[in-house]
Amino acid sequence: MGIKSLLPGKLGFGTAPLGNMFRAIPDEEARATVEAAWEYGIRYFDTAPFYGAGLAEERLGEVLSTKPRDSYVLSTKVGRVILDEHETDVPDFGEKGGLFEHGNPNRILHEWTAEATERSIEGSLKRLGTDRLDIVWVHDIAQDFHGDDWIQKFEEARTGAFRVLSRLRDEGVIKAWGLGVNKTEPIELTLALDEPQPDGFLLAGRYTLLDHEHALTRLLPMAQEQGVDLVAGGPYSSGILAGGTHFEYQEAPQEIIDRVARLKALTEKHGIGIKSAALQFSLAHPASAAVIPGATRPSRIAEDTAALAEKIPAAFWTDLRAEGLVSPAAPLPNHA
Repeated sequence: MGIKSLLPGKLGFGTAPLGNMFRAIPDEEARATVEAAWEYGIRYFDTAPFYGAGLAEERLGEVLSTKPRDSYVLSTKVGRVILDEHETDVPDFGEKGGLFEHGNPNRILHEWTAEATERSIEGSLKRLGTDRLDIVWVHDIAQDFHGDDWIQKFEEARTGAFRVLSRLRDEGVIKAWGLGVNKTEPIELTLALDEPQPDGFLLAGRYTLLDHEHALTRLLPMAQEQGVDLVAGGPYSSGILAGGTHFEYQEAPQEIIDRVARLKALTEKHGIGIKSAALQFSLAHPASAAVIPGATRPSRIAEDTAALAEKIPAAFWTDLRAEGLVSPAAPLPNHA
């Protein structure tokens, strides 16, 4: 159990932005960003068919297929099968709205059955130009996409995707599997089951400086007890902690803008970057195996690498706690 031993470092690369999330990115810019990640020593790459209807996988595969396969760790997700036919209606992405409106025009089949899981993996291998995957996440079986129907989708995955991925792990075809979601509840429900048992989970946006209380009190104690590791996705909370305007994939509300302003004031007082605080906070929990910010420009990779390496004084974490900007129970880097 656990995936820490599989991952080659604390910093990975999340490729959702390469699926033209929020904006259309030129192919050459996407390619240069992946190359920059490689040059800066990043060797864990996460992607998904959902990101631009296969576009992120295609762009990632174009670069990684030129690298030695044993030199990096690759994860993708199941739950979406990319069809050859084009979408004629506006896709319904639940709360995520027009997240990938600039992606490929292909229709997406949203299905977590055993048959769809195998089709999804087959399609991903082809787009990525590789013969194997290391980690597979079961994608988005949560309230943000399915509303009140999420339990039904979870059950579809439990009897479909979970069992397929457990078998593939047992056969040595993949090394690990888990859930890749934006909500804690599906992971809590999975960890409460007797079987099957995941190795880890990719939780996006729920263990960040801006949102960590629920995961901290409910989910992470269960995960630690079972030896199941966290990969922290979305450490910048959709960009608001990295100079952007989005929070939870939407324009940030005033309450969040004000909270970020307080965080920035504190980081400026201590002469550190807010990205440094965000990344290092997400990694400070004992269950954290890696953090995977996304990027669409090579310069962002340099910033992320520097942010992880920046020395943050203990006084910053003391002030952060004193000002009520972090849970009293949250583990902090090199700090009681």
